[in-house]
Amino acid sequence: MSSNNIQTPQAAAETPQPAPTTLTPEAIVQQLRGIRAQIGELTPLTTAQRRALQNTAGRTRNPALQASINVIDAADIISTAVGQPAAGVRQLHDEANRWTAVEDELRALLSGVSGTNLLRRQRVARIAAQAVGLGAQLSKDPVHAVLLPHVQEVRRLRKAGRRKKAAPEDPAPAPQQPVPAPLDSPHL
Repeated sequence: MSSNNIQTPQAAAETPQPAPTTLTPEAIVQQLRGIRAQIGELTPLTTAQRRALQNTAGRTRNPALQASINVIDAADIISTAVGQPAAGVRQLHDEANRWTAVEDELRALLSGVSGTNLLRRQRVARIAAQAVGLGAQLSKDPVHAVLLPHVQEVRRLRKAGRRKKAAPEDPAPAPQQPVPAPLDSPHL
């Protein structure tokens, strides 16, 4: 073995490392669509469907679930009736457990992307507010009069955004039915 192939820690630190590539949002969308196509089975659910399934699946604790799978192993007639051998059900259970790691990573990724994008929007709003504030100040000087219509438009749009929507007219109240007098009333 040649000593020419051995790199010292100092030499490794001095070797320029390529900068990590930052992907564009469009490139990430394309990659996610590619991953989605490779996953195969994906089943979007409505909120009601998800809630119903979580209520059913969430009630069974692991020891009871394992004991239930053992019932399949106990008799061939059970395996035939449910249409699955116990080994297949165990494999499905293992697969479901392994996919929870994917769910966790995707939630973390979504949370990070969402948080970062919220910070971007806040930064844009702050910069835009500064621009309008500076524009309002400068538009008072005739030299910068070109800014005045822009500042006025921003103020108009902000004011329009703050207006409350007109409340819908109440439909005519239903005529009230006379309440029958109790049977033991002296007026009968």
